[in-house]
Parts: sequence; structure tokens; C-alpha cells
Amino acid sequence: MGGGRLLELAYSRRNIAAAGAAHEGEWSRRTYPFMVALHALVIAGTLVRGGKARGPWLALLLLAQPLRAWVLCTLRGRWNTRAAVPARMEVETGGPYRFVRHPNYTVVVIELAALPLAFGLRRLAVIATVANALLLALRIPEEEQLLRPLPGYREHFDGKARFVPGVF
Repeated sequence: MGGGRLLELAYSRRNIAAAGAAHEGEWSRRTYPFMVALHALVIAGTLVRGGKARGPWLALLLLAQPLRAWVLCTLRGRWNTRAAVPARMEVETGGPYRFVRHPNYTVVVIELAALPLAFGLRRLAVIATVANALLLALRIPEEEQLLRPLPGYREHFDGKARFVPGVF
């Protein structure tokens, strides 16, 4: 999982560089180092302190990976970890974006809870989930504010749930 995150960071940097001018909100800039640190701590903490893997949580973690791949394949060069919105970007309304506004954050929420839980680290899962919720509460409204002016965003996403279809 840690290797996958490192590859994603490199892919994200490449996509941002290729996109040229992009808008990134103040909260995205401020929270980004904390998000990277949170992911690193959860992965390292699980590696160092985790016990034997537990079936249901491990299964949930593994089931989230096809959704992550679907998001990456759908967005391709538009995907990045910084919530940076290229100045000239087409809104994606296919793939998992047919159902929710932020499927990638759905995967992150699942991973930050399920990884430590799969290895018996309940306290780490709770801390990671709460920290991630606070970071997303700052980041997502600002990201959506940057996306709203894009043609088609409001028409497609107004009324869609952020994370799980039909929830909130």
C-alpha cells in the first residue's frame, strides 16, 4: 500500500505539471502536508504495530481498490492528490462520477479506517478517521467551489451525494 501511495504522488505531480495553470485553494495547500503525513503514519503504524490480519476489514480494504482504479482510469491526467483544478478542465460525469461527487475520497475514508482495523489497531483507525474527516471538511467545500464554475458541474453534481450514492 505504501508503494502504491508513492506511485500515486508521482502520478499526481506529473498530471499537475502537464495540466499547466491550475487553481488550488488555500485550505488544500494548508492541509496537503497533513494528509500526506496522515497516510504515511497510518501505513507505517500498521506495519510496525499491526497484528494478524482480520478478514472482514481486510476484505473491505481490498474491495475498495477496484474503485480506486476506476477513479484513476476515469480521470486519467486530471487526477491529482492536491485538489488542484486545471484552469481548462472538462468535468467528468462518467465512471464513478455518475453516482457521487468524490469517489476518490470515499476510497480514502475506507482505507484509513479499514487498514488499521484489518490488523487490530482500533485506536489508530479512530484517530485516522477523525483526522481525515477534519481535513476533508476543510478541503472539500473549497475544492467544490473551484469546480462549480466549470461548464456542466452544477448540472451534473447538484443533488448528488459526496461519498455514497443516496447518502447525504
